Amino acid sequence: MNIVALVGNAATQPELRHTAGGRAVCNLRIAVSRPGGDQADFFDVVCWERQGEIVNEHVTIGRRLAIEGRLHHTTWESDGKRRSRVEVIAHRVQLLGPRTAAPERESDAAEAVTA
Repeated sequence: MNIVALVGNAATQPELRHTAGGRAVCNLRIAVSRPGGDQADFFDVVCWERQGEIVNEHVTIGRRLAIEGRLHHTTWESDGKRRSRVEVIAHRVQLLGPRTAAPERESDAAEAVTA
């Protein structure tokens, strides 16, 4: 079973692009704190189609996110060296916390974006 769930902060601004076939794809990196809070692990996240468009529109660096998805491992050759990468293909993204730095209400907003 290939299931991953992460809660962390956007470490990069989302980057939206479109495939040759016109499908929207959004890439971003999130930072997930390790126990103790002194260090973080960074994960590359891929969001497809409408979910990617929404993430690109609403997520900025520092925004707290909950990501559910699956791990995807890719290998390729570059400059004669074998390279590999593991990314999270998001099935569900939940935007945690306020939409802006100055929320209009005291309670945190939570929105879910499902693939």
